[in-house]
Amino acid sequence: MADIVLINPAFDTSYWGLEHALPLFGKRANVPPASLPLLAALTPNEHRVTLLDENVEKLDFERIARADIVGITGMSVQRRRMREILEQVKERGGGFAVVGGPWVTVQEDYFDEWADTIFVGEAEETWPRFLLDWEAGEHHARYEQTQRSDMTRVPTPRFDLLKMHHYMFGSMQFSRGCPFQCEFCDIIVTFGRRPRLKTAAQVIGELEALRAAKMEIVFVVDDNLIGNKAAIKSLLRDLAVWQRDNGYPLMFFTEASLDLSEDEELMRLMTEANFVSVFIGIESPNEASLRETKKFQNVRKGGSIVEKVRSVQKAGLDVWCGMILGFDHDDTTIFAAQKTFLEDARIAHAMIGILHAIPKTPLYDRLAADGRLDYDDVPSYGTNVIPLGMSRDELTEGYVELMRDVYSPAAYFSRVDDLFLDAGFRFAAPRAKYWRTHPWQGFKSQALSLVRFAGIYWRLMRMVTESSLRSEYRRRIFGLLRARRDPAVLFSYAVKCATHYHHHRLATEMSRGETAVINSF
Repeated sequence: MADIVLINPAFDTSYWGLEHALPLFGKRANVPPASLPLLAALTPNEHRVTLLDENVEKLDFERIARADIVGITGMSVQRRRMREILEQVKERGGGFAVVGGPWVTVQEDYFDEWADTIFVGEAEETWPRFLLDWEAGEHHARYEQTQRSDMTRVPTPRFDLLKMHHYMFGSMQFSRGCPFQCEFCDIIVTFGRRPRLKTAAQVIGELEALRAAKMEIVFVVDDNLIGNKAAIKSLLRDLAVWQRDNGYPLMFFTEASLDLSEDEELMRLMTEANFVSVFIGIESPNEASLRETKKFQNVRKGGSIVEKVRSVQKAGLDVWCGMILGFDHDDTTIFAAQKTFLEDARIAHAMIGILHAIPKTPLYDRLAADGRLDYDDVPSYGTNVIPLGMSRDELTEGYVELMRDVYSPAAYFSRVDDLFLDAGFRFAAPRAKYWRTHPWQGFKSQALSLVRFAGIYWRLMRMVTESSLRSEYRRRIFGLLRARRDPAVLFSYAVKCATHYHHHRLATEMSRGETAVINSF
């Protein structure tokens, strides 16, 4: 039997981390790491597995060093912390060190001094194979699957091995792979362009496991949920039936491509399954930049990008988005253009970042050939790309100013209220329809939403240190109360206030030079 410790390192403060908002929700981290409980489920029962997430608990390095196998996974934003942990483990004479995940998949030599074995890409086949090899003393230094994982054979993750009560949301995966060819994206490098889905039975089994862990909001982490529209429609139909049969116990948000707007049936099925928001990679209002990066799905005929976003909102899905600055066709006018786009599209939450070239992507190869990459592991400008249309100082300064402008209270709540009040955004309409025929369940759920709203409001008024922000949140919430008294909408709006606090503080710290320019990739 092997004593195995699997670690998810701490994140630096970032857009997705919601670090400043977490205390307002009484939580320590946003979502549990997807890979650790899955690896635990793939581990034969004769081994002992311990899962450690540094985002919710301090690492005990003496305990880690006693393990036979220490596994670390992480994204590029975690790469330096991954290396620090490996160094400390090795300094204590720790056990066999293995590294997997998105970063080592694209930068295989990054941990050469510390990793005994690395895993490239998916590991459903290679992890069990490695354990057999390790027991026999015949392990390899590198493992990579020859075939993509069969998603219909992926087991239910061992959520029971994580401290799930510390997370805001549950997380799960319906599918892997994306059919598109965006030049900057490493998803197709890791998962390929042919979407592969789990069965409805698998998905529902994982949902039941998340319910057992008392999760009520779930982030479906697929990089593009709708990559295979026919298959996901079938799955959503089964999921909607499960929701109705169980009284709508879970709320979902996910990621999808903008062509979602072209399929009314698909949007309806998502809302019937109780998806309430969707993150869409918009990237830029500059069509020349979209064509440059091969984001052709965003420039197809059928209306402007703003019109397509509004179609998704009209269907009942709150749109979050990703935006990128620094494409070759961008100049200093892009900052104002992005701000105007977000206002017109009524998108409150935008993950804005500077273009970064990830190893193994077509963008990286092109810029390397052109001599336009900064190979410093910690580039002082927050990106390894040398831009064409402006200087690096102009790009960085424009980015920080845009963040400050977009997340000023006036600009942010103008976008929120434009959607929630002026446009009368329909929040979880199929669930509300269900409650009308099941009033007791509706009453219990609405009462819980009201309690949660009150809890977040109480924390906002006591934990937000800036009096001007407290006043802003109070004024906005009471304005909503005068217009809409739906407890579910109140809860959602309070969440938006707390989320704003995180984004606003992040932008403020960046403008003061207290937080580095962050690219979440």
